[in-house]
Amino acid sequence: MDRFSFLNAAHTEFFAQLYDQYLVNPDSVEPSWRSFFQGFDFGMTTYNDENPVQTIVEYVTSPNTDYSQVSEKLQKEFNVLKLIDGYRTRGHLFTKTNPVRDRRQSSPTLDIENFGLSSADLSTVFDAAQTIGMTPSSLEAIVNRLKAIYCQHIGIEYMYIRNPGVVKWIQDKLAVNTNQPNFSTEEKKTILNKLNEAVSFENFLHTKYVGQKRFSLEGGESIIPALDALIEQAAEKGVEQFVMGMAHRGRLNVLANIFGKSTQDIFGEFDGKDYDQEYFDGDVKYHLGLTADKKTRSGKNININLAPNPSHLETVGAVIEGITRAKQDKYYADDFSKVLPIAVHGDAAIAGQGILYEIIQMAQLDGYKTGGTIHIVINNQVGFTTNYLDARSSTYCTDVAKVTLSPVLHVNADDAEAVVHAVSFALDYRMQFGRDVFIDLLGYRKYGHNEGDEPRFTQPVLYKIIAKHKNPRDIYADKLLSEGVIDASYVNGLEKEYKSALEENLEASRKKDLTIITPFMKNEWDGFVQVTDTQMLQKVDTTFSKEGLDSIINTISTLPEDKKFISKITKIVTDRKSGYDNNTVDWGTAEALAYGSLLTEGFDVRISGQDVERGTFSHRHAVVKVEDSEEEVILLNGIENKKGKFGVFNSLLSEYGVLGFDYGYALANPKALTIWEAQFGDFSNGAQIMIDQYISCGEDKWNNQNGIVMLLPHGYEGQGAEHSSARMERYLQLCARQNMYVADCTTPANFFHLLRRQMKTNFRKPLVVFSPKSLLRDPRCVSTVEELANGSFQETIDDNAVDKKKVKTLVFCTGKFYYDIVAERENNGRNDVAVVRIEQLFPFPVEQIKEIIAKYPNADDYVWAQEEPKNMGAYSFMLMNFDLVKWRLASLKAYAAPASGSYTRAKRRHADAIRMVFDKNLFR
Repeated sequence: MDRFSFLNAAHTEFFAQLYDQYLVNPDSVEPSWRSFFQGFDFGMTTYNDENPVQTIVEYVTSPNTDYSQVSEKLQKEFNVLKLIDGYRTRGHLFTKTNPVRDRRQSSPTLDIENFGLSSADLSTVFDAAQTIGMTPSSLEAIVNRLKAIYCQHIGIEYMYIRNPGVVKWIQDKLAVNTNQPNFSTEEKKTILNKLNEAVSFENFLHTKYVGQKRFSLEGGESIIPALDALIEQAAEKGVEQFVMGMAHRGRLNVLANIFGKSTQDIFGEFDGKDYDQEYFDGDVKYHLGLTADKKTRSGKNININLAPNPSHLETVGAVIEGITRAKQDKYYADDFSKVLPIAVHGDAAIAGQGILYEIIQMAQLDGYKTGGTIHIVINNQVGFTTNYLDARSSTYCTDVAKVTLSPVLHVNADDAEAVVHAVSFALDYRMQFGRDVFIDLLGYRKYGHNEGDEPRFTQPVLYKIIAKHKNPRDIYADKLLSEGVIDASYVNGLEKEYKSALEENLEASRKKDLTIITPFMKNEWDGFVQVTDTQMLQKVDTTFSKEGLDSIINTISTLPEDKKFISKITKIVTDRKSGYDNNTVDWGTAEALAYGSLLTEGFDVRISGQDVERGTFSHRHAVVKVEDSEEEVILLNGIENKKGKFGVFNSLLSEYGVLGFDYGYALANPKALTIWEAQFGDFSNGAQIMIDQYISCGEDKWNNQNGIVMLLPHGYEGQGAEHSSARMERYLQLCARQNMYVADCTTPANFFHLLRRQMKTNFRKPLVVFSPKSLLRDPRCVSTVEELANGSFQETIDDNAVDKKKVKTLVFCTGKFYYDIVAERENNGRNDVAVVRIEQLFPFPVEQIKEIIAKYPNADDYVWAQEEPKNMGAYSFMLMNFDLVKWRLASLKAYAAPASGSYTRAKRRHADAIRMVFDKNLFR
């Protein structure tokens, strides 16, 4: 009986219908079923079963059932059900979805003989036909219908989905018109028109800009009518904003024919003209983004966004999810479906880039979900020069979709109607269930990786086929011509009209001297300006009334009286108030007060990262749990007169994908303090691509400001190579041309004002903070309430504990090392040494440092001191930027690893670096 174990809840409805029919009129069902149910009635009388349908399923699927007692006809009914299940489960392996290659052979096949049936059964009528939307029908008719649904130009994978309701919805959807397109004449002409735009655009560029890189869409042009249909239909279903990410392949075509980007601007980019603005360097034409407000053909107003991206494939997928979530939180908190993310992938990239797994794992998480993404793969069947058989171990490039049990539709890109039909299915699924769905668009790449590449070096056989292959427009035009929808001159007319417009725009473009770059999401950035590093160093009013702080501290230090919390939490929370009342505000309290103050001023606050709710070092406790129920309590949400929204989310164990998400969030909502915190600072190198390609240079390349805050725990405390350094040197190396802030604060008050400054300016810059670990509980690292209320961010902090005239050695340092140096100074009674803190490393506060140096008239020994090895930390940055005086270095010597794994050795080296501060003869 094991051969019928496939029968499960998915077949319950079929059994229920037949059984109900039997109960009403036993003679109305086929005799073998009648005998089967009669036996069941007897069993239920004997055992008083209350759920007969479920009992039927259990009986049929039980390995202990004596199947020999069931008639041969009924056995074949079950065999037909198994055949149907075979098509549903494996039909996608036998489709006609590859336009230029024979697909790989799969075994076993779906031949009826493999299911205990034979040609002699083809004329036999089976009730099992009802499970695929038919009346009782012959086996031949059943097979034909199954082939029509599952084995034509659309193959679908979905049977791994565990929700029977979702599976049934898909099956009902597929049964409509046997999963075949059914478009009106006007709809067919619209598809043809968009195909013509796609094909003609590429042909035009190929002739006007011979050999220039454009990463042609040719072979995948059907994505243009697909995207057009997707946007039009989604708008009818209530979607108001679209956020799209894609790589370079076909990007220019999408910009021109979906987003409506001026082809004059595109031609200007091809001609290599300079930009109309001096303060940014721009990017290649196939990396640029665009935002457009459009009206659909039915009159719906929509906002569509194509995010800019680097060459690093799939990175933009995380960014668009963050953009989408920010828009949903800001405008549609009660209905996420109104913003639709669309991710366009390449086949090699979706299979090979690990960030896809990270993004997909976010899809249903509270802090990161976006109500379902439509993923479309432009499947060229080759990655640069690598054949698909060398590009993945999985059967399909889209197999990552199974992580979240998302359906996948594999579609022949030559069949434009099938492609549009698949997109319609995907949209309906997303809107119905709020989950991801994938479309694998099997096409080809007409040229090499770029237009100057020779693909026949590596795929000579494939490219002989491609050279003779018609484009999708001509294939579809032939189909419509045969149907009588168009005449022979129709396509020529479309092409002539479209190319005429391109010629006019080309001529107009060449009369312009400069290229204009339209900022991405400009509508979200009204009121913000771009600034120089001089303006970044100007003081910002970050004061906040003591009365306001008093109110906030009362809220964040008071737990609900009707709930029980563990004693440690009670002490941590109430200690906030006692520290505040004693005028000794610690780091965690100052941080919470900063968030609270911004919330009362109408700014949103979002904190994301691994373990951020509690904090890696147990200092934050933004979320506290009720002891008995684990109910979550967020005290910041109880602030009186709170105008902003507060969200704090423990992320999945990912850096790359989550930082990309939060970068996108900050990009779409400049009025939200968006923070990503690394568990330890050096873990951020797992997100290095986001840092190098987006955070450090997004404004310079794409004219996009971004206020993302990165909190990177940093400090040498004997925890070994991986838990000491946040790799300060790497961030400082990226600093140039007013691109970001880099800070290493030493007081809670300065951190408080740093966070507030991030929101109080009329511009946005990424902020990298090397945040403390041991200082979180160091009694020396406290601030007064006055410093919070009426202070400001200090880029430098002078040493006010010494007589400046007596100072001979003037030490500059940053971060925790300050406290270690001062402790040694006190131990040695060295009142001739002053220690100046540089709290902001970039932009480097040169003028402030000049003023400080001038206050020490007798100093003749200048030191840059750091706890990091010589080849790490800020040393190389200081060599480039600190030339006001001749200075020496006090640090560890150069090492390969940031720190020793031996606590004893690490402590000894740390002490050596401190001694070098006080003894210039120890200089190495």
